[in-house]
Amino acid sequence: MTGKEIEKLLTDVRDGLKSIPEALEVLKSFPYTDLGFARIDHHREIRTGYPEIVYCAGKSSGQVKEIFRAMSEKENNIIGTRADPDKYEAVREICPDAHYYEEAGIISIQKKKPEMPETCIAVITAGTSDIPVAEEAAVTAELLGNRVIRIYDAGVAGIHRLVDKLPEIRSCKVIIVIAGMEGALASVVGGLVDKPVIAVPTSVGYGASFGGISALLAMLTSCSAGVTVVNIDNGFGAGFSASMINRMK
Repeated sequence: MTGKEIEKLLTDVRDGLKSIPEALEVLKSFPYTDLGFARIDHHREIRTGYPEIVYCAGKSSGQVKEIFRAMSEKENNIIGTRADPDKYEAVREICPDAHYYEEAGIISIQKKKPEMPETCIAVITAGTSDIPVAEEAAVTAELLGNRVIRIYDAGVAGIHRLVDKLPEIRSCKVIIVIAGMEGALASVVGGLVDKPVIAVPTSVGYGASFGGISALLAMLTSCSAGVTVVNIDNGFGAGFSASMINRMK
């Protein structure tokens, strides 16, 4: 869409020839920047309510840097997941205000502060080894404009560590439960609350956990109603989905 076309669209709105909803429908289809190796969707936020998220794993530091350069020309917030320190340093060369959440592996540039609902999200882990995935979920949710309560190392091997946190957990609108090994914590939490539970299986565990497959299958076959499951180690997916639920009006 050219500048003249945008000008005509705005003029039509001003003159009453197009309504604001009609203009928004037109704007939803444009534009993107073609970098050759990536096509940057600048208007993802208009269509979905959230800016495009950059998955940094599998990309070179140079590619991540150029993607952030193109995205930073607009006024949207930028989030990059699965980023290592080298990719962060590359981004900082062109975006000095970029922030790195090391444990979560997330790079963020915040140009505008999202409106924050009064409700919040709980992020619970079975063990300390699950915290990197939990931080990816928690930081994602926070950057999308949510308050997060973290409850770590509250697995079923010491269930009393969970029980005394139930008042906090029940005060939240949506709950993310992150567990490896046999993945039992999601079913336990699902049976104790009247809120949606998003279960995240992790690859933590010994041989027969099969890199998270045992936890994944256990969560998928949970007898607790209200438990949904994302992919193994997918903290980002859980945080994003929890944000959508928490921000629903």
